[in-house]
Amino acid sequence: MPHPFTPLASVPVDPRRARVHEEGWQSWSPSGTYALGDKPYRPTNDNWATVCYRPGVTVPEGAFQGEGLLALDPGDGSPVRLWAAPDPTRAVPSIRLTVDGATAEVSADGPVDEFTGTDIQSVLGEWAAGLGVRSPRPAPTVWCSWYEYFTDVTEDDIHENLRAMETLDLPVDVVQIDDGYQKALGDWLTLSGRFRSRAGIADAIRARGRRAGIWTAPFLVDPAGDLAAEHPDWLVEDLDGGFLHAGRNWGHDLCVLDTTHPEAAEYLASVFRTLVAEGYDYFKADFLYAGALDGVRHSAADALTAYRSGIELIRGAIGEDAYLLGCGAPVLPSVGLFDAMRVSPDTAPHRRPEAGDYSQPGQDAAEFTGAARQWQHGRLWVNDPDCLMARPAVETRERWAAHVENTGGLMASSDRLLSLDQWGVETTRRLLGGEV
Repeated sequence: MPHPFTPLASVPVDPRRARVHEEGWQSWSPSGTYALGDKPYRPTNDNWATVCYRPGVTVPEGAFQGEGLLALDPGDGSPVRLWAAPDPTRAVPSIRLTVDGATAEVSADGPVDEFTGTDIQSVLGEWAAGLGVRSPRPAPTVWCSWYEYFTDVTEDDIHENLRAMETLDLPVDVVQIDDGYQKALGDWLTLSGRFRSRAGIADAIRARGRRAGIWTAPFLVDPAGDLAAEHPDWLVEDLDGGFLHAGRNWGHDLCVLDTTHPEAAEYLASVFRTLVAEGYDYFKADFLYAGALDGVRHSAADALTAYRSGIELIRGAIGEDAYLLGCGAPVLPSVGLFDAMRVSPDTAPHRRPEAGDYSQPGQDAAEFTGAARQWQHGRLWVNDPDCLMARPAVETRERWAAHVENTGGLMASSDRLLSLDQWGVETTRRLLGGEV
């Protein structure tokens, strides 16, 4: 049952100048600063509410709400105020703000601490610094297959771009194979028909002096795949005894791997140990929200404990030297677990997200939330603003490249490199750290 909201503060505000920062639940959840008269971004359908927002949590019309963090600049010269979860790795209260004339009413459904500062970004940054997270390692530069090939990527595509990196003299450290190499979600070690050898392509990448990276969605399972058919007891259940529904994507419903089940945990660890043995040492773990969904698991662990233990299992399997990037992850519960973190929705070759939903792919949505989470960079992890796309077919590519460059975070290219024109090559080389 949801906890009741308890009043925290009544704050005088200047209705014209006051600003409110909402922190979204996970990577793709809209996060940003609004004027009091603005309408915050909310899910436009039930599926996206599950996949991209905080599942089971709705916000009343006319209210602002942050998940674990909410900041208010009263706009009258008085200090900015921040309300924050005392230990966001264990519990993330919803913090709500409503406006009554010239007064902001703040409440929360769990304990929060209060801080003050001079502006919204700085008070958030000071709060993050106070968590005492170890300074993140510098991120490698990356080429990623996703935004050119999507799930149709082939092994030959990887080889072509490997050769193009040398031809174009691009300083790429990691070549990351994204979604499409595997047969199905959950069946990570069974190849799709578009790849011949996962170890073989890793060897080819390393033979050219680069590191091999790979994508997984470790907590998701395709209900039509082999793992679901052979081990239904490894899946998280809902309260009615059926499989927990983690939303819908790739044209089908999604199930959740129960990493509190010893055999399921060993399976997942063995997947990552195998990938390491094959030569991969850069891992993008995606759709991580699924590991924090409420459901019936083998152990009685709460969802956030199960989530963190699942990520720790992955880290134990890949080792401390491997680089771990999170995506689609519940943000505050992930503190201390990752080298880098996606801090926005996906970008896209187009600007506007579908249905105006700012959790969906689009440059506007990625820029809005990515800029608002700049305070996390270097304090919690290396921010991943999502990939540079510099090919001519990309809408407003100059503006998107400027956003990626200005973040100072993880730099990744995701074009068919031979499709780049002179501007695209020069921009890609510059953002990856080379000389134009």
